[in-house]
Amino acid sequence: MAVVDVKKKRLGEMLVGGGLITEEQLKKALDEQKKRGGKVGEVLVDLGFISEHNMATFLGRQLNLPYIEIEKQLVDTDIVRMIPGSIARRVIALPLYKDKESLVVAMADPLNIFGLDDIKKATGKEIRQVVATRSDILKAINRYYDVGADIEAAAMDFAGGIAPAAGEGMEGGVIPGEVSEDAPLVKLVSMLIAQAIMDRASDIHIDPEGQAIKVRYRIDGVLREVKTLQREVHAPIVSRIKILANMDIAEKRIPQDGRFQARITHTDAGPVVTAVFRERSVLRMDGETAVDIRVSTLPVIQGETVVMRILDRSHIILDLEGLNFTPEMLAQYRSLISRPYGMILVTGPTGSGKTTTLYASINTLDRKANNIVTVEDPVEYQMMGVNQVQVNPKAGVNFASGLRSILRQDPDIVMVGEIRDRETAEIAIHAALTGHLVFSTLHTNDAAGAATRLIDMGIEPFLIASSAIGIMAQRLVRKICDRCKKPYTATPEMLRELGLASAGAVTFYRGGGCPACKNSGYQGRIGLYELMVMTDAIRGQIVAKTSSTGIKSAAAQTGFKTLRQVGLLRAAAGITTVEEVLRVTQEAEGV
Repeated sequence: MAVVDVKKKRLGEMLVGGGLITEEQLKKALDEQKKRGGKVGEVLVDLGFISEHNMATFLGRQLNLPYIEIEKQLVDTDIVRMIPGSIARRVIALPLYKDKESLVVAMADPLNIFGLDDIKKATGKEIRQVVATRSDILKAINRYYDVGADIEAAAMDFAGGIAPAAGEGMEGGVIPGEVSEDAPLVKLVSMLIAQAIMDRASDIHIDPEGQAIKVRYRIDGVLREVKTLQREVHAPIVSRIKILANMDIAEKRIPQDGRFQARITHTDAGPVVTAVFRERSVLRMDGETAVDIRVSTLPVIQGETVVMRILDRSHIILDLEGLNFTPEMLAQYRSLISRPYGMILVTGPTGSGKTTTLYASINTLDRKANNIVTVEDPVEYQMMGVNQVQVNPKAGVNFASGLRSILRQDPDIVMVGEIRDRETAEIAIHAALTGHLVFSTLHTNDAAGAATRLIDMGIEPFLIASSAIGIMAQRLVRKICDRCKKPYTATPEMLRELGLASAGAVTFYRGGGCPACKNSGYQGRIGLYELMVMTDAIRGQIVAKTSSTGIKSAAAQTGFKTLRQVGLLRAAAGITTVEEVLRVTQEAEGV
């Protein structure tokens, strides 16, 4: 079977005939199609008249085509490249593999004969169709196609345009007046941001280095160099980003911070990024991906470095179950946050997921019966029923002053984004001692180190012992890719190094590398947590100003497990690797 003859078939009529939609629904969809364009199938799904899955399975039955789930298919990456990414996105189609006679292509709309002709011309092959949902195909396109070649082309176009007179007719490398979405500079920045979002990056680093600029993405907590661009495009890229973030493009001598909401729309010509200032209510729109981006610039010897932190609020975890606590730790933590007063600290380095843990904790509490107020920098996610205060140093609002004002608002529960100084720590502790439940974060290596850090700030040990009810340290480790996970038996030498010599044979796992994880062996991240619930013995160690090692020893008597111990349990369960556990817990464990 090569290609189904669909020239005389119409999707709407087929769906009505099959009883999946009514004549009235089809009429409404056609009217809507006239207003906004697009395909009738997409309109029917958007209006909620039919699901993608039902449409795809119905089309498969009617046209005698197999329905597939791409996630369960083995996709040949060399075959994928036979169709240019622009055609794949426009037609919503993905080549899967070759059989003896033809090229097997998954299509969301097998009735699109013009798209089918485009694929035939691009590949020179006979096409055998299978049916998949539009969303599954788009996810696969984002996975198997990147915009690397488009980034290079846009960079060359822009560099070529300014090469004759490096910046002639430009101020600070920015084209005056309105900038068209088709301008090479706009395309270049759009594609850098869009590729980072497709790759699930949390940060974009743009660094000048000699006669080039390096573009790196932090993916699953690890920086990866993705592009090297010509030095000529550095100043224009920085200026374009500054404009998006509402920063001063003329100021290059001092660090600057800004932010914008980026909306990435995938068009036939490639991804286009637009910035939306102050409009923060819409997370996702049809055909768009919307994220908040925090921008930081820093003057260095060779120019300005730019770091963009990507905050995809649609992916934030808002329930404790999603944090992947062990069952015992989840029960302990729920007991802590249900107490009427006291201070709960979450510790760890920047980017370890502390804010996510606090949001999930607040979201678990009764927001109708309690007055919950937060002071944050920045407010990363807006929660209904919670009064959130944004730190604003220019207006004199910092953590200490904001917290002092919060306590005049009759709060029941208070969240302080971070304890950075003695003043903030004192106010938070006194709030916990006067009938408030206080959540906050602290930068320490482990849970036991939180007490010594507060003492270093000048807080009296007896105040820490009296106010703190629980301290949790956390790290994020990369998860092994499920598609290429392979077991292996740990050697006796490895077990001795890990302190598991008496454990006998232990099976660990690692990723072999595949297209789904871009040959890294990892995909996604999971949290490791150590929870220290305050006991009389631990309080005694704190009052005596014992070292963090002594505090940890007292906690161990209650069954406390360190980050290293929890990580090795996760590794033995096949969730992460031993190497990842050692990478993120080595400093914390002092080895």
